[in-house]
Amino acid sequence: MTVHQPRIEPNPRQPQHFGAYPAASENAISANLRYAAAAVRRHLWMALAIVIGAFALAIVATMLAKPQYTAVTSVQINDQRDEVLGEELDSSVSAPADWDVDRFLNTQLDVLRSRSLAERVADALDLYDDPRFFEAMGLPPEVVAEGVAEARQRETVIALLQGGLSVDLPRSTRVADIGFTSGDPELTARIANAFAEEFIQANLQRSFNSSSYARNFVSEQLEEARANLEASEQVLNDYAKSVGLIRTRDALASDPRQSNAGTVTAASLLQLNDAAIQAQAERIAAQSRYQAVNGTPLLSSQPVLSNPTVQALMTRRAALDAELQTARGRYLPDHPTIGRLETELAAVGQQLNAAARNVVGSVRSEYRATAAAESQLNRQVERLRGETLAEQDRSVRYNTLAREADTARSIYDGLLQRYRELNASAGIASSNIAIIDEAGVPAVPSSPSLPRNLVYAALIGLLLAGGAVFLREQLTDSVRVPEDVESKLQLPLLGVIPRAAEGRPLEALADPKSPIAEAHNSLRGSLLYSTTQGLPDVIAITSAQAHEGKSTTSVAAAAGFARMGLKTLLIDADLRRPSIHRLAGSENVRGLTDLLTSQDPVESAIAPSNSYGFDVLLSGPIPPSPSELLSSLRMAQIIKLSSDIYDVVIVDSPPVLGLADAPSLSRLADGTIFVIEAERGRSSQLRAAMKRVRDANGILLGAVLAKFDPEKAGNRYSAYSGYDYYSYADTSKSVFGWQRKHEAAARGTSRDAGELVT
Repeated sequence: MTVHQPRIEPNPRQPQHFGAYPAASENAISANLRYAAAAVRRHLWMALAIVIGAFALAIVATMLAKPQYTAVTSVQINDQRDEVLGEELDSSVSAPADWDVDRFLNTQLDVLRSRSLAERVADALDLYDDPRFFEAMGLPPEVVAEGVAEARQRETVIALLQGGLSVDLPRSTRVADIGFTSGDPELTARIANAFAEEFIQANLQRSFNSSSYARNFVSEQLEEARANLEASEQVLNDYAKSVGLIRTRDALASDPRQSNAGTVTAASLLQLNDAAIQAQAERIAAQSRYQAVNGTPLLSSQPVLSNPTVQALMTRRAALDAELQTARGRYLPDHPTIGRLETELAAVGQQLNAAARNVVGSVRSEYRATAAAESQLNRQVERLRGETLAEQDRSVRYNTLAREADTARSIYDGLLQRYRELNASAGIASSNIAIIDEAGVPAVPSSPSLPRNLVYAALIGLLLAGGAVFLREQLTDSVRVPEDVESKLQLPLLGVIPRAAEGRPLEALADPKSPIAEAHNSLRGSLLYSTTQGLPDVIAITSAQAHEGKSTTSVAAAAGFARMGLKTLLIDADLRRPSIHRLAGSENVRGLTDLLTSQDPVESAIAPSNSYGFDVLLSGPIPPSPSELLSSLRMAQIIKLSSDIYDVVIVDSPPVLGLADAPSLSRLADGTIFVIEAERGRSSQLRAAMKRVRDANGILLGAVLAKFDPEKAGNRYSAYSGYDYYSYADTSKSVFGWQRKHEAAARGTSRDAGELVT
């Protein structure tokens, strides 16, 4: 009884399937871009054909296209109009705020593109019946033929003008470029200039219409204000008559502090009050003079002494008295001179007393007169004061009506001033738009431009090519990349085997440091943990179709387990197209067929251990009915006996599709591995093959993606190229001892080498 090597159990913390494909270290965007580049490389010829076709179409279209000419007129658009009257009277042309300039300019551009402006240009140039215009715009002559509806023809002309117009206003300038394109260079220049001129005229017309509307509106408001003013004045006058108010308009009747200052009563009161004050002052002065003369000697009071008559008489009396004294000193008392002087002196004294009495009487009379005048004026002031108070009560309503009249007059005066200003500015035609450069007749066509069309063709071709590649990728049903194994087949990925250079996988396997050998080592590691019990005893390796690499995978897996020290048996169960015997370099004269048709011991047909490190059970002679043999009980016995002898049994099974061999063998194995050639098998075929295996109660361990080209798949899978890390090392010696045999195989027929990948 053979002693088996200890079974390798999986690490409980290790995932059941690992090593399927390396995790992408790049971010998702970079990975997707590289995947897209790989997709383009896979369909490069199709993409090139689409781009070249786009270039060809662009060249043909350029050669067949009618030349088009573009004329450009430059106009300056200011924020506001020039001030012709020193101060702009129309508020509609005032400068917009800084934050509103962009919106103002965009509004002007929309006006340039408007239907109304195109209609003005068509009317100005009379384009509705101009065959030259329709020919320049590429329309057939029947458009202007007799019988065509006028409205439809107008719509056509306006649409053509709007379609041929181009307006551009750079952000850093106020100069807009108005361009027009057609097939007639002279007509193109005329239309471009007409757009600029009509743009200015339309702007002036809008300004005039706005001013005219304002004048009409102000005129209506002015008439209404005049009527309101007349009505207010009439109501005020009627009220003044009804209450007996006589008002002068010298003062502001609407001033509350002078509520009745403009009435006749108030004016009389003011005058009488002033007169009363004056009379009082005169009475006080007269009273003072009267008090000065009353109760004092007649010739002692100031009023008497200041009287000229009294002063003259006193002077005369003093002179006579002096003369009398002189005469008395010269003459006797009875002298006639003395008598005469005494008589004259007495007469002057009498006159003086009479004059003094007259002065006192005059002062008394003056006092009495001023007192009487003062009293009379005071009575009149009191009377007028009462009348004024009564009149003031009646003035409350009057003042309210006066304020209304004043307000109506203020409104009327303001509207009248505004109406005069609008009339003054009505005849002034100023615009905030000016033509800088008129359009000249273009000498060279603006289109078609071959360089520009080629650029467009390149862009469109690239877009179409990208769309075609994307559609092709989405519609492709094949398994191309490692992710497709799990996404399309829902099958664990056990390993990825890169494509061998020049289609010689066995030569690559001869070098243990080659990318293929390293990839199979990774596959071996995945198989060690492919089940919860560890490495299966019997592993069947199959594929959906032939030549997908199952035999190479079987040989590599057996060699890998043998290097680990496990006793390994490789059974060539492909009884239709066996290939393992070529690797062994022996005649396929005895093998599995002999065991199936006899009861010979299994060891009798097994080739002894050789330099490969594992034992081989060749297929033997090709039988007439392989399916019956492989599904027999004898085959189950052979598998059971082999698993008792060996640690690992690898069964190289035939392809699944079209044959019953592989499902029968998968039922006998502990697990089945599907080998899938990248970009070959369709997922629908693979799912059908997997279904046949499962229907036969076979256990699918996972899949191996063979002949995978990382460079073709994109840099996203560049990690699979890392298997050649040791490729610089010396590979003159083979760890498996395969070097000599594979060099001999390489010197043999290429057919032999190619068939080893079945």
